[in-house]
Order: sequence, then C-alpha cells, then structure tokens
Amino acid sequence: MKRVLLFLIPFCLTFNACNWFKETPEVGLMLAEHFNNKLYKKFDTAEYNVIFKKHLDSLKGGFSNPNTVVAFYLQNNGEPRLVNKYFANGGLDSLENYISRSEEHGFNPQVFNFKKLKTLMAQLSANDFKSISEVYPVVADLELNAAESLIKYNNFIYYGSLNPRKLLSRYYVPVKRPDSLSITAVLATEDLTKLLHDIQPASESYRELQSAMLKKKRTGKGDDEALKTLKVNMERLRWKLPDLGEEYVEVNIPDFSLTWFDKQDTLSHMKVCVGAVREANYSDKLKLYAKSGSLDDKPKNHETPILYSKLNSIQVNPIWNIPVSIARSEIYWQAVRDPYYLSNNNIKVYYKGKQVMDPDTIQWNKYSREKLPFQFKQGSGEGNALGKFKFIFDNGSSIYLHDTNNKSGFARGNRAISHGCVRVEKPLEFAERMVKDKYQYDQLRMEVSLPPLDTTKMEVYRKKLAKKADTVNIFQLKPKWFGPKKPIPLIINYVTAWSKNGVIQYRADVYGLDETLYAAMKKFM
Repeated sequence: MKRVLLFLIPFCLTFNACNWFKETPEVGLMLAEHFNNKLYKKFDTAEYNVIFKKHLDSLKGGFSNPNTVVAFYLQNNGEPRLVNKYFANGGLDSLENYISRSEEHGFNPQVFNFKKLKTLMAQLSANDFKSISEVYPVVADLELNAAESLIKYNNFIYYGSLNPRKLLSRYYVPVKRPDSLSITAVLATEDLTKLLHDIQPASESYRELQSAMLKKKRTGKGDDEALKTLKVNMERLRWKLPDLGEEYVEVNIPDFSLTWFDKQDTLSHMKVCVGAVREANYSDKLKLYAKSGSLDDKPKNHETPILYSKLNSIQVNPIWNIPVSIARSEIYWQAVRDPYYLSNNNIKVYYKGKQVMDPDTIQWNKYSREKLPFQFKQGSGEGNALGKFKFIFDNGSSIYLHDTNNKSGFARGNRAISHGCVRVEKPLEFAERMVKDKYQYDQLRMEVSLPPLDTTKMEVYRKKLAKKADTVNIFQLKPKWFGPKKPIPLIINYVTAWSKNGVIQYRADVYGLDETLYAAMKKFM
C-alpha cells in the first residue's frame, strides 16, 4: 500500500491531477462507449496506476528516450493519453498503418515495434475481457508501446535515423535533431493522423529516390549497390539542414561540381576539384602515428569536409598562407632539395612574425620538420597556387573556394586531387555572381588585368596596366578585397544519387561515406 501511495502523491500534488482520479476516468468512459460494454466503467485509476508504474519500470530500459517518456507521463499523472484520445477515433490505427509501410522509407517495421503494437491493438479491439483487472495491463502496454513506436517513427522519418555529426568525422553542418521538447510535443499532439501525414518527406527529390527504390524492389532488377545508394541518399534528404534560402551555392563532392541555385533554377554550374582521398588503412596508420609521433608515420587526409557557411568576400590576387601540414610535408622537402625553390615560387618565409629576407641561405637540415619554426606565405601573382581569386567563408577547417594556376585538373574524371580546399573551374563567372554589381565587377576585372565591360573606364584600365609594367619603380602586386551585398549561403555536400529529368544519377562513393552510413543504417533495415 505504501508503494501505491508514494506513486499517487506526486500526481495529486500537480495542477488538476486529481481530475484523473474521478470515479470513472475518461479512458474508461471512452472504452465503455466504444465497445458498448459497461465493464470498462469499473476502470479504477488507483489500481491502473500501480500496473502502469510496473510496466513503465520494466519497459523504459528499452525506450529510445526514457527520461522524456517518464517525465511526460509523470506530468500527465500516468493517464493513458494516446489510448484515450486515439484508440476509438482511429489515430492508433493510422500509426499502425504507417509503421506497417515503413519499408517505403527503407526501414524494417520491426524497428518501430510493429508486431507488438499490432498484437496489443488486436487484444484491446477484441473486447474479450472477463474482469476490469485484465484490461489494465493491456492498456498500459499499448500506451507505452504506442508512445515508443510513435517517438521512434517520428524521429526516423522526420529527422533521419542517424546523426551525421556523431557518425562522420568531417561533417560540420548544424542539422536539427529531436530533443525533449520536440518529443514531448509529439506525445502531446492534438491530431495524431495529421502529425503522421505531415512528417512524411514531401520533397520531389525524396519522392523520386523513393520511387526508384520501390521499383527496384518490386521488379527485382535493382542490384544491391544501387539499392544501398538510394537508401543512403534518402537518409541524407531526411536530415534537417539549415534553411539555405532561395539563392545558394552547393558543392557536391562526389559529382565534383558547383551549382548556383535560385529556387529550383540553376544560374551557374561548373566543375570543381576537391580534396584527395585519405590514405588507405588510415585508421591503423593514425594509431601508429599516435604512438611514434613521427611525421613520417602521419597518414595523409586531405578530404574536403562537409559544411555549411556563407560566402562573405573575394580576395583578388590572394596571398596563400601555407598550412603547417603542407609546409612540413611538402615545402620543407622542396627547400632541402633546391635552395632557390622558395624565391623562384614567390614564397616568403617568416620567423616569429618577421620576414626572413634571404630564405635561400637557410640551412634546412638544421631544423626538425616536427618543430619547424617558420611560417610560409606565397605572394600574389601568376604562380600562386590559389590563382587569381579566393572565395572566403567562415569555417573551422581553413577551407575556401579558389582559382588555380593549374587548369589541367578539370579535365580529369576523378577530381579528388586538392589538399582539401575547392578549386573552381570558372572563378571569374563565380566572382561576377558574387558581387552582382557592374561597377565592382569592372574594378575586379581590372585588378586581374582584364578590360572593364564599361568602355568609359578604358583609360583607368590602361593606367593600371602601365603601373604594373613599371619595372623602374618595381610594382608589387597586392591582394584586393571585394564583397557581395549580402552573404551567400554555401553548402559543401556529399550526394551520390539524385534525379535529373526523371533519370536517377549515380556517382562513385569517392570518400567511402556511403559505406559508413549504410553500415550504421543496416540494423534498421
């Protein structure tokens, strides 16, 4: 009896709690009316709550969000809210029906406890109870299992089954994930059927992949790899990405492309080169490096990260601040082999923030690569690795889009060849779209020795060319900055299947991320 009182007291202390303890609670009246059976009018709240508490204790260990579920039912006094509101009006039937068709999204219905839910619905629907005490465990089980099925189905279908930020080491897109507030809102929904309808992915892109997956399953013509690719990319489309707005730029790593979108229209499309694939057996080599600490053991990983940001500026005639990793792995060895490599490539050397005026005299063999005390910057000009344009956006990976002085890479099929940044095939076209201002664009063109489109500025252009050709005063090319009127959303994405003009396009899994996602999703299929 003490255990019963301890469970009931918190309920009675909450606002309106004791409405649940009236002679025949609402759930009893609902069942009595629905089945035209007076047995349910004997429904006793105190007796039911003892059974409910036992079932909650035994089941919560298997819940995906146990703390939220327990808090919800504590706040609602243990009332079987889902059964009460949605058993008679068909809401729970809708839940059962949607879950039965979850294979349409690539999931096994059992992930959402389908058989248990179906069995409990059948038990209560049979209306075959000899005493009211037989009703309590069925109602309690149905309530808790329906709650868990609903939460998990909602989370998987509306948000995706995986959190990419936890699974992928270089995923920096702030995807929205379910939390206690959103889960509580689902359990407290006032229209379950509408909620189930509204959470279904509705984008044309998703529906086309879904249709292709179902067709391959139905006809048996889909090979395992194609189905795998479709399922993984459907999962990507379930993730809640930031709102990109109507106009945005997307880099698709596996497609080695950049597209400038305005709503559904493509304003610009061009090739890109992205980061090279990490070394084979990367994880094992990383463990070896962690033990030895030797840079010779450090495996290379130049893969371009997946990220979201906003393009905010263009640096014309950029300076390349050479990353420490490249300085240690490449620049150091070049300088050791050729003392004139640095000056010949317009690379300046800095020591404690001050420029070393004669870097060709540095005796590199005296310095350890692991503790190299120098910093390196490549000056503006034709030989600069960044070319004539650097497109900048905030991120924590020192990544940017840029031009290149080596255009041959764009002729390759596999363009995963950079150190991690994204090389753009048509930087001038991209710059024009960014500034969206004729005056600014002409100024930008003249900085890279191109004539202005406005012919009235030709005299200004000729003077700039003359100044650059002045060998007496030794003209020094310096970076100039230009900016868009407002920042432009950018997503560097990883998509290996999509529909184009009704035909599914497939791309190679260049970084092996499909394999990583599929391995994590497989237990849900």
